[in-house]
Amino acid sequence: MLKLEDITLHYGHSQILNGISMEAKQGEVTCVMGTNGVGKTSLIKAISGTHPRSGGMLTLDGEALPPLPAQALAHKGVAYVPQGREIFPLLTVRENMETGFNCLPKGDRAVPEEMFELFPVLKEMQGRRGGDLSGGQQQQLAIARALITRPKLLLLDEPTEGIQPNIIQQIGEVIKLLRDKGDMAIMLVEQYFEFAYDLADSFVVLRRGEVMLSGTKATLSKEGVLDAVSV
Repeated sequence: MLKLEDITLHYGHSQILNGISMEAKQGEVTCVMGTNGVGKTSLIKAISGTHPRSGGMLTLDGEALPPLPAQALAHKGVAYVPQGREIFPLLTVRENMETGFNCLPKGDRAVPEEMFELFPVLKEMQGRRGGDLSGGQQQQLAIARALITRPKLLLLDEPTEGIQPNIIQQIGEVIKLLRDKGDMAIMLVEQYFEFAYDLADSFVVLRRGEVMLSGTKATLSKEGVLDAVSV
């Protein structure tokens, strides 16, 4: 679903990504890991178009794409759940979900019941303002908002950050369900190792803006991945 070849990214004169090449396959979870400051979020921003890449090739569902703004990539099927969630605090839960409608034809602009099956708490709180939700509830809302766009590629940046354990478990179950449906690729950036290892089909470990380790769960030992992440 996603193929990156020699992706670079700069913030001003500082080069953050140094030739990243990797793939994310449909029906699988690809986990991007590494210590703080190695370029994980920058990679997600380059893929989502929220920060333009400096060079390299991005291919989505067989189509080679030039650097495009986030809204254009959203229309092409890239959904981004950013670190910190970034829901609209003064909009209601339902209004937050409806912001995903812009990516859909007018005839498809409805909140599917599946969103409330995945996240029952959102059905109870449809009329509540987003800013009044707990951090875990906001994270569920941010994921639901992304799913409403019917993505081909779902990008999740630190979905467990600051979230209570019971909601982390619920989010993990949702990711497994989405993977098993098989109609999208999921890229997960995550610091919580056990959560990531449980979900991942393949790993990409970054160090200083470069890929230092990559492979499938079947070919990499848990200890090897943990050692690479800890360096």
